[in-house]
Amino acid sequence: MAADALRRFKRLMGDEPSFTTGTDEHGVNVVRSAENSSRSPKEFVDAVAEEFRSHWEKLGIQPDHFVRTSDPEHKRTVQWLFQRCRDNGWVYKAHYVGAYCTSDNLFATEAKPGEPCPICGRILEAVSEENFFFKLSAFQEPLLRLYEEHPEFIQPDSRRNEVISFVRGGLKDQSITRTGITWGIPVPGEAPHVFYVWFDALIAYLTGAGGPDWESKGLWPAELHLVGKEIIRFHAVYWPAFLMAAGLPLPKQIWAHGWLMFDNDKMSKTKGNVVRPLPIAEVMGADPLRYFLLREVVFGQDGNFGYEALVQRYNSDLANGLGNLASRVFTMIHQYRGGVVPESDGDNQIAQESHQTIESVLSFTEKLEFNRALEKIWQLIGVADKFIVERAPWKLAKDPHHKELLDRTLYSAAETLRIVCGLASPFLPETIDRIWHQFGFEKEVDSLRGE
Repeated sequence: MAADALRRFKRLMGDEPSFTTGTDEHGVNVVRSAENSSRSPKEFVDAVAEEFRSHWEKLGIQPDHFVRTSDPEHKRTVQWLFQRCRDNGWVYKAHYVGAYCTSDNLFATEAKPGEPCPICGRILEAVSEENFFFKLSAFQEPLLRLYEEHPEFIQPDSRRNEVISFVRGGLKDQSITRTGITWGIPVPGEAPHVFYVWFDALIAYLTGAGGPDWESKGLWPAELHLVGKEIIRFHAVYWPAFLMAAGLPLPKQIWAHGWLMFDNDKMSKTKGNVVRPLPIAEVMGADPLRYFLLREVVFGQDGNFGYEALVQRYNSDLANGLGNLASRVFTMIHQYRGGVVPESDGDNQIAQESHQTIESVLSFTEKLEFNRALEKIWQLIGVADKFIVERAPWKLAKDPHHKELLDRTLYSAAETLRIVCGLASPFLPETIDRIWHQFGFEKEVDSLRGE
């Protein structure tokens, strides 16, 4: 939802953003899940990928590229990147004996079989097989220089400090292929090796940007990666090291978001407190859920979800705030000016408030401070409400001597609502679309692009 809101925001700014997401479909855990459901791995991942696509569509999420790691184009990109790393001398063949976490697809070089995984806590399995290894240890100093010279590369700062601490603790070479499974992208000429998850899933970023043809597509390096905080190590350590080894540009920023709690408790299938988004969207619409999460949670930190808090935010901000303002503005214009917004220069004070709000919202959204951006928009809604109450158009309409003042008041209220719509549209696309068409505009909200 955050990525989709950012994509819509960038479009309003006149840019041509490219939003990529997708499904990571290889690994031992996938094979086991497929077996448990009496399906082949391909049948299993086809069903899961379609479920994700369907969810995103119902939640109003519109990626430009949906990359499945089982796609032929992704296979081509992975094999191409591997060959570049191998040609540059950063890959070698050896035998791995040690611990493996099936849940995190992690070769836990710092632990032993039977011990808990350092990431998820599940018991590690014993693995012994021939692998291709990536010389991750050689990139410790280059990575630390990257983090020092570009402190914005990893955000927020808490995650950056976590990654720096991990890298300073020493990096070990990482296995990037498996021979004990067949469900995966094959290493050309090296059967039975197939690529191990992280030298597969991470490369989907590059697949979405054109893969081997990235230069002609003009989409790489990426401006931003959005990832969960629990996998920041892979995205901020392994991924840039792979790209350095291949001689390719690095993404400009990696931002790790936090977890969502339910009533201040971590969501867990065991506890039975997992919140499904679709039932909420079916009852309230996708917009209220999107708005609540982006308004309530400081992006980059853990946040809390509660049904009561969702309903309260819906009533106070969407129904009584934005909804009430739109209803008042349209009712007054229909009642006092026959449904036509009067021509006027408008009120300077509220115009100034609107311009200041635009600047603040643009700044906060660029910094992924979605909650502060939305707070500013709703402050402007409050200003507009106060302006209407103080001007009292229902009183002005009774005195013909106040025709010009009434016109200026109605125009200012309508123009403020128009600006609110533009600023809020990335966060409430369906809601704003309905209000926008009540204005009678023939073009979509996107017509504001670059204004």
